[in-house]
Amino acid sequence: MKTLLALAAVTAMLAPVPALAQSAEAPAAVIDALHQAAREADGATYFSLFTPEARFIGTDATERWTVEEFRAYADPYFSRGQGWDYRVVRRDISILPIECRCVAVFDEVLDNAAYGTTRGSGVLRLTDDGWKIDQYVLSFAVPNDVARDVVGVIRAGETTEP
Repeated sequence: MKTLLALAAVTAMLAPVPALAQSAEAPAAVIDALHQAAREADGATYFSLFTPEARFIGTDATERWTVEEFRAYADPYFSRGQGWDYRVVRRDISILPIECRCVAVFDEVLDNAAYGTTRGSGVLRLTDDGWKIDQYVLSFAVPNDVARDVVGVIRAGETTEP
C-alpha cells in the first residue's frame, strides 16, 4: 500500500500541468492582444478574445454590455477603421490560488490621448480555447484632490439613472 501511495504521489508530481495555467504571461498576452486589436480596429480579433458570456463595463454608468451588445456598439467604428488606443503604463495580474489555476484578475493603468490616465480591470478565464476575457472594466482615474469637483460635474450632467 505504501508503494502504491508513493507511486501515486510521484505520478501526480510528474504529471504535466498546462503551462498556460502557471504564469501570468499568457493572460497578459491576451490583454495586450485586446489593446492591439482595438488600436487596429480589428473587430474580429477583438471580440474573439472574450468568452461568450463576457461583460464590458464602460466609463458611463449605463455601459454594462454583453459581448453582443458591445459588438453592436463597436462594429460601426471598427468597420470605418476607427479603433481606440489605450497604452499600458502598468499592469498587475494574479492567477487566483484555486485548484484549477484557471482564473486571472488584473488591473492596469492606461494612457489615452483623449482621456489621459485611465484604468482597466477585469477577469480572465482559462477555457478550452485558451485564456479569454470574462469581464473588462474601463474607468477614469480621478485624482483625489479634484474628486469632489469631478463628482459635481458628473451629477450636473446626469440625466438618467444607471
